[in-house]
Amino acid sequence: MPDRLRDLLDLVVGTLDDPAADGRELARRAAFSRDHLDRLLSAATGETPVTLRRRLLLERAAWSLRAGEATPTDAAAPAGYASLPAFSRAFSRAYGVSPASFATSGRPVELSAPNGIHFLAPAGFVVPGRRSVPSPAGSDLTERLVRHHLDRVRELLAAAAALPADALAQPLRPGFVVVWFEGEEPSAALMAERLVGTLEVWTAALLGEPAPEHGGDDLAARLDRVAPRFAAFARRVRDAGGWDDAFVDALCEPPQAFTHGGVLAHVVTYGAIRREALASVLAELGAAVPDTADPILWEAGRRG
Repeated sequence: MPDRLRDLLDLVVGTLDDPAADGRELARRAAFSRDHLDRLLSAATGETPVTLRRRLLLERAAWSLRAGEATPTDAAAPAGYASLPAFSRAFSRAYGVSPASFATSGRPVELSAPNGIHFLAPAGFVVPGRRSVPSPAGSDLTERLVRHHLDRVRELLAAAAALPADALAQPLRPGFVVVWFEGEEPSAALMAERLVGTLEVWTAALLGEPAPEHGGDDLAARLDRVAPRFAAFARRVRDAGGWDDAFVDALCEPPQAFTHGGVLAHVVTYGAIRREALASVLAELGAAVPDTADPILWEAGRRG
């Protein structure tokens, strides 16, 4: 996506909570005439800035109603409506049900749009990128990399579970840093926790969900919950050719923009580094570590 178009979209999204941001004000902030701004965004997205902004506000309101974070009365003003009746009429026209009925209606939060730009909870948006031709399901690189990574993590957690808890918590590598952005990981227990926790955090970000609360269930149970959701999302991106679709990750501080393809590659790449560091520590502690670090051996084992 051209940088200038992305800047204009950021401007529209950045004014969702500004009641003064009408078409004239958006044009002023973009340093264009209103007609010129309308033509630019209409040509690129099929919607004028005001239409796009209004739809994203309704999608945000729908998400807050679905999540139970707001009542229809609470959602009206943030959606840009001065009264509940006005909000209810606009919402009902867009979604076919009243705000009060939406939460249990089963209708999607996303409204029909000509451009694929949609609100992404809790405070971001999705922008589609260029489409590529998908590979046959079940035989492409995406499927192999994701399934191998998740299977390997599952095997390592099983190997770790056979060791005493005090051995796993032992600081076997004081000062050891697996990946630069997360700090020291001296024990197998911490490596395993971050291996699963990273998968949970990124899956939540990709799906527009709140940050997960860690703890409670054991790591294997947590992996069983998150792995199918991560794999399913990777397949959806692959099937749609949506590698360049961009989203704003509101779980970051400050929020940052990423592409779906970049995040999936990040999770698998750094996951492989951490999981094989964990494998070596588990072997040193005496665990029986499966010899499936190599995807070739993993695939051969699955065929056998």
